[in-house]
Amino acid sequence: NSLAHQSGGGDLFRPSLAVRLLPEELRSRVLECDAQWGEWRALGCIVGDDSLVEGGGEELAVRGDFLERNPGILLDTRHFDSTFVDNLLAAVGDIDGKTDAVLAKGENWQTMNLIQERYRSHLTCIYTDPPYNTGDSEIPYRNGYLHSSWIALMADRLSISGTLLQDDAAAFIAIDDFEMRNLCAVIDTVLPDFVREMIIVNHHPQGGKAKTLATTHEYMVTCVKGGRVLRAREAASEVENRPFKRSGTAVSNFRAGRPNSFYAILVDPDSSRVMGIESPPPPDASYPQEPTDEGYVRVYPLGRDGSERVWRRAYESCRALVRDGELTATAGRTIYHTLKPEDRTAAVFSNWTDTRYNASTYGANLLTDLMGAPNTFAYPKSVHTVEDAIASVGADGDVHVLDYFAGSGTTGHAVINLNREDGGRRKFILVEMGEHFDTVIMPRLKKVAFSPEWKDGTAKREATPEEAERGPRIIKYFRLESYEDALNNIEFEEAEESLFELEDYLLRYMLRWETKGSATLLNVAALERPFEYKLRLGGNGDGAEEKVDLAETFNYLLGLSVRTRRTYDDDGRRYLVYAGETRDKRSAVVIWRDTEGWTAEDRERDREFVEEHDMTAGADEIWMNGDSMVKDARPLDTLFKQRMFASASGSGD
Repeated sequence: NSLAHQSGGGDLFRPSLAVRLLPEELRSRVLECDAQWGEWRALGCIVGDDSLVEGGGEELAVRGDFLERNPGILLDTRHFDSTFVDNLLAAVGDIDGKTDAVLAKGENWQTMNLIQERYRSHLTCIYTDPPYNTGDSEIPYRNGYLHSSWIALMADRLSISGTLLQDDAAAFIAIDDFEMRNLCAVIDTVLPDFVREMIIVNHHPQGGKAKTLATTHEYMVTCVKGGRVLRAREAASEVENRPFKRSGTAVSNFRAGRPNSFYAILVDPDSSRVMGIESPPPPDASYPQEPTDEGYVRVYPLGRDGSERVWRRAYESCRALVRDGELTATAGRTIYHTLKPEDRTAAVFSNWTDTRYNASTYGANLLTDLMGAPNTFAYPKSVHTVEDAIASVGADGDVHVLDYFAGSGTTGHAVINLNREDGGRRKFILVEMGEHFDTVIMPRLKKVAFSPEWKDGTAKREATPEEAERGPRIIKYFRLESYEDALNNIEFEEAEESLFELEDYLLRYMLRWETKGSATLLNVAALERPFEYKLRLGGNGDGAEEKVDLAETFNYLLGLSVRTRRTYDDDGRRYLVYAGETRDKRSAVVIWRDTEGWTAEDRERDREFVEEHDMTAGADEIWMNGDSMVKDARPLDTLFKQRMFASASGSGD
């Protein structure tokens, strides 16, 4: 199973949000929340002004001034009650659109299966730094079959990575010599559509412990798809004439994948000058190939085999290129895009030797400056190494980065830095299962969101208005139950079931057994009280119970990109309503409410209340927990259980 949950009372979708998203009517609650101000002091955002954390009276005005100066500081909604969170998220609107980061504390295979429906074919880039399986970094799995265990670990994760990436995506995987050959073999097997290249990074110039040689390098295996060319952050020094027709075998390089990039470029046959372009023909429709009335030649992006490929720019942006004289044609009717030095970047080199890639200086020491204590996290990457990898895929459009071995959170730090540098709106997803999720990753990202410069654990300065505006808006974080938690929540139907049969039982329980109030099997009857659903966490079946966020879990399993989250009260009956869009672009509404003990009269009242508040207006799909009389509504219970089991087994659809 993959059930999202978080510590703390109230409803469980409790993200961190930039103060600049705070509506005025909720501002006083933040000014009065001593727990939040105490966290900001502990993080090192507040230095030397005790009035900011003491609170009360005139000090609230001082707090108000601080928030005015620091609109990018992240408030954590775990410090506030559910009513505050409900009102805040209702006011924010376009929740997933403004969510710049998702942090998941959980096993990465389990997490990627949970998010698969939401992010399938959506991600632009993967950067990840898996365990190198040598010395101090030997994998914490049964490792008697040294290489075999590591290969199995990576094969599973790379396989699901391929389903999450776009057609022209890139992946970067850090590795050393010990497993490099095995990693390359796995990539070639499970990601056959990717072109694999190798970057050598001089990350340890002082040299490691020498057996034969003092190692100064590691590798960054680079996998690209769809003919993507990786570009460096530095500007190139020369003019480049780049072929304007896209190459590659991915669907994004053909008319079927990008119909708005298939159109005729008009060329004067005498001067070979580009004179204009024509609107794209309707998808699958025929198109004129004879000269225009003016005698211009129509040039389409056709392959040598007659295949209908596409130009590098969509119709709308190509009009500007023609206007500015940036397209040229040869006598053979090959179209080129002329890129001036100020308009382009150089290709990425395969050997990275700059001192900025030094992992000691810009990894371990940087983390020490951020956290205020000697770094105890093993082998953090230089933030510049990760920045340069991610920057090579560009900043245009919806750049979405995944790191499923998040370590100390360097990938998130790098994305925040890049967005501040160029104004991009890159987003990132981090997955990590260790305790440093809470002690390193979360505080690190909160600190970096507040200020780009730190020393001895305190901010050297406050962010500028531009840095604050370009910082993360919403960071959503959650935990998934561990495999041990899942086992501890199983309740056997037959009391005499032998513990010696447990392993065999686990292999077949979904098919042979019905649950008996077992939370980990998602007892459908318990969905009648969805806001009280709990798991036992920790211990050996007797750990503390914590609430599970069924609504957020279902959103991921449905693949819902959330636009709004609203709550309603019907004389003590609480409604939680999500509205958004599924992966196939259908509008959907998901409605949760307590239905325990409902009669036909209750369901009639339910229908009237939903209609009165127009909760389902314009929705293609309506999902509700339990039975209802709402027109076109479907019970989500069965779908929830089916997709949760599919997620648990990694079976995708």
